[in-house]
Amino acid sequence: MDRTYDEYKNLVDEHLLDFLPNVDNKSISLYESMKYSLTAGGKRLRPVLLLAACEFAGGDVYEAMPYACAMEYIHTYSLIHDDLPAMDNDDLRRGLPTNHKVYGEALAILAGDGLLTSAFEAINKDMMLYFDEPEKMTRRIKAAYEIAKGAGCRGMVAGQVSDIEGENMQYSNEMLEYIHINKTGALIKSAVRAGLYLGKPTGQMLSDLDKFSENLGLAYQIADDILDVVGNPEELGKATGSDQKKHKNTYTSINGMEASVNRLKELTDNAVDALAPYYDNAEFFRNLVLKLADRKK
Repeated sequence: MDRTYDEYKNLVDEHLLDFLPNVDNKSISLYESMKYSLTAGGKRLRPVLLLAACEFAGGDVYEAMPYACAMEYIHTYSLIHDDLPAMDNDDLRRGLPTNHKVYGEALAILAGDGLLTSAFEAINKDMMLYFDEPEKMTRRIKAAYEIAKGAGCRGMVAGQVSDIEGENMQYSNEMLEYIHINKTGALIKSAVRAGLYLGKPTGQMLSDLDKFSENLGLAYQIADDILDVVGNPEELGKATGSDQKKHKNTYTSINGMEASVNRLKELTDNAVDALAPYYDNAEFFRNLVLKLADRKK
């Protein structure tokens, strides 16, 4: 694993539109709306994690590309819907006007729907290439299942529901971590697991990388909570202070800044410790979790 984060990210950006289905000209506004949010930038964290995990487990990043792009389709759909007036009602995303501000609420909803279904269209289209290779097909089925589980009602969507229902309520730390583990962490964990399955992971590797990704996912959201208080809107590409205005439960609002920073460090250390058996082979993941935790500055 000698690729840098930017090299993985550039690969994703290069192929990001390759797996979108052809849209009839009569519905071209749908494609334009989907493309607008997909190409607005972003860290591409989830597809990068999938590609890096695939290569870590001995897989081919180019064979994994449909799954990596599908992860970004799902993530982008979730952002489009998250920004809607019925959800977070945000005007800015990735430094640009949110999708519904440009295309209207109805088309933004449909663009999100289109991206979600396009993700599984891309995955299933890839699977059809492997009817005569049962071992490769099995690994792809496992990867697809992990992606669907992380995105669905036992993962990201479940976390979003609890997040919305918790507005103007005081949550316990246990409930708050449930939200973060599902709303943010589930898709991160599924990206890592899907990537590993697209390689040839051992059982121990799956277990260790589960620990890594679970700690990374929660750390990532706590860092986001911290940045919503102390971050620079221009650098983040979105407004800050919005959680407080909406009376949302965040790690900082419940525990304070010092405890949040300490918890972030604890989770980061746990993630790094999970990688210890792999020494330099896990350097990419080690550097990534440390860099993401350092965003709070």
